[in-house]
Amino acid sequence: MQFTSEQRLDDNVLEREFTLGEIPGTLWTSGSAPAPLILMAHNNGLPKAEPRLVARARYTAACGYAVATIDAAGCGDRPRSAADEQARADLRRALQAGEPADEIFESLVGPLVERAVPEWRTTLDALLSLPEIGGPVGYSGWTAPGIRLAAVDPRIAAAGFFAGGYVPRTQREEARQVTIPLLFLLQWDDEGNPRQRALDLFDAFGSKEKTLHANMGGHTGTPWFEREDGDRFFGRHLK
Repeated sequence: MQFTSEQRLDDNVLEREFTLGEIPGTLWTSGSAPAPLILMAHNNGLPKAEPRLVARARYTAACGYAVATIDAAGCGDRPRSAADEQARADLRRALQAGEPADEIFESLVGPLVERAVPEWRTTLDALLSLPEIGGPVGYSGWTAPGIRLAAVDPRIAAAGFFAGGYVPRTQREEARQVTIPLLFLLQWDDEGNPRQRALDLFDAFGSKEKTLHANMGGHTGTPWFEREDGDRFFGRHLK
């Protein structure tokens, strides 16, 4: 892992850009003691510099966590395959025409998950070797890779999932293998994610401790106070 830049932000959070092979990432920390780590991913491969993700990361780091995000393969500014580009073009066309898009989402999101999760695990290996990170580890954000990561990596101790991203059929089945504590955020009127499918996914998780927070509003309308509730959730399980 090579740090390529750093800056101290006005909330006293240290923001550092890094590269790990071909993987670009950002790490936010505050304080000097070894801190629990939260991996933070934005829905469906949007870039790590997306303002909503950065705002969540800085807020969470200021609460005493180390927070890391990456642009995994095919996500953010990383190169995309011809199949990825075709799937994105087909998706735009279908959405503009009001046509069913589930199969196109499958062809796009499924391969993203398959490529992203190994890179998240490689990043986790490197992050846990840093003296300022002590574990345990949480995951926050994009549900599809989070399900796979929680199912295959025992280092993930708790997760907060956003219901707004498409979850492939494979991950809906894998949800039964996820047994860690969960906080699941649902926007009740999310125009891109059928409510019943999100509720069925919540029911499928194998966790004995799982909490559903449903708020009125569309896809990007998650209330600010959910950040505070999320940090209380992680505080119960990571500190």
